[in-house]
Amino acid sequence: MASATILQTERIDLRELTPDDAQAVFELNADPEVLRFTGDVAFASLDDARRFLETYSDYRRNGFGRWAAVLRESGAFLGWCGLKRDASGEVDIGYRLLRAHWGRGYATEAARACVRHGFDVHALECIVGRAAEDNSASLRVLAKCGLSYWKRVELEGLGSALVYRALRGNSLATRDAQ
Repeated sequence: MASATILQTERIDLRELTPDDAQAVFELNADPEVLRFTGDVAFASLDDARRFLETYSDYRRNGFGRWAAVLRESGAFLGWCGLKRDASGEVDIGYRLLRAHWGRGYATEAARACVRHGFDVHALECIVGRAAEDNSASLRVLAKCGLSYWKRVELEGLGSALVYRALRGNSLATRDAQ
């Protein structure tokens, strides 16, 4: 059963991921090109994807998390997008889309809405985005969401990555999609 919509953009509904999304999430993470710059590994089975979704606790713990991104017009699962608080307390914007939906502006549209939501609804002071240095498409999405280059870091499984960030009150971070 699909959960209620948390955010809407012009074309996308963002809602909590549920165990019913297991097949779509399994397929998303099974594509080596989707995982190429993430440092993640594919789920070993559909049951593993379902168990992950059944135990995903970010919504309860933080009031936000990675949300299912669904095309409003057709109900098609695009992937996920949302905010995540890491062990250090930093909140990052992340997104992952099925390859069939790349290059259509969906990641930027969804991520921009999530950044605004983080500042406006959750009163976050800072939102970061991390991407492999070679992942130019993801770096462009971060910039289009109003995040600016902050620093270079080494991430386990990923190598050299760039960290972008936006601070609360920064007009670039909350600008409209226009």
